[in-house]
Amino acid sequence: MLSARALLYTEMLTADAVVHGDRARLLGFSGIEHPLALQLGGSDPVKMRAAAEIGAAFGYDEINLNIGCPSDRVQAGRFGACLMREPDLVARLWAAAQEGAPNTPVTIKCRIGVDDQEPRAALFELVDACAAEGCRTFIVHARKAWLEGLSPKENRDVPPLDYPLVRALKQARPALTIILNGGLLDLDQARRESEGLDGAMLGRAAYQNPAVLLDVDPRFFGAPAPHASREAAVEGYFEYVAARLADNLPLHAMTRHMLGLFNGLPGGRRWRRVLSTEGVRKGAGLEVLRAALGEVTHASALSA
Repeated sequence: MLSARALLYTEMLTADAVVHGDRARLLGFSGIEHPLALQLGGSDPVKMRAAAEIGAAFGYDEINLNIGCPSDRVQAGRFGACLMREPDLVARLWAAAQEGAPNTPVTIKCRIGVDDQEPRAALFELVDACAAEGCRTFIVHARKAWLEGLSPKENRDVPPLDYPLVRALKQARPALTIILNGGLLDLDQARRESEGLDGAMLGRAAYQNPAVLLDVDPRFFGAPAPHASREAAVEGYFEYVAARLADNLPLHAMTRHMLGLFNGLPGGRRWRRVLSTEGVRKGAGLEVLRAALGEVTHASALSA
């Protein structure tokens, strides 16, 4: 509804879950979500190959291996950021995934190191090992991950950012596609800090302020946004919501990501309050989303 060009990533799914779980629930998506990447975690090349093959069959545009998540649960499963210490295994995982999905690009998302690793050495060793197998695209979260002593939330803020190191990687390996991630607050900063790189990934900035995506297509792709305003985007979303409600998906599963859509605008707080209180009730339907939007349009009219 906000951008037809930005590449959307799923939450990270374990290869085990994809192979053994409810695939329709875990992997199903709407065609309007393209372009869409499936993000996988795991440490077993055999399972990773199978998961990538399944993901490609579902029609994902990219398979991404997450070598950056620092949570305890992920470490216990020996995947995520702890694999920064095992570049040869990551290279085998990438090769297995690409073998399972030969017609779908397989990419890697990583940190610049973990714990006491020297960032430049750790990052270059990982990238070079995977590039030797054929990987050409790396999304680099420009922070270390501290696997002991910091929570996953703290790992998103506390370790210092090192954007120059990511730019140095691109300069040293110009044939690779290098995308910057980590701490990017808006599109201006994303463009500025990714100068000389091949792109930027927004995480919390897009989640906390989804409207930032309305400017992506015109600013970065020279194409009009799918909708002219936030209000129009919500109205465009009604059809999708109605269809998913008919499939017994609860409303809050589709609206909890929209709470920040009208941040800083008249009616933004009332929009958030309606969705967070009424949208979570059992049986909540499209009328709740319409009511929340009505709060915004009413407030806008009063402030005009």
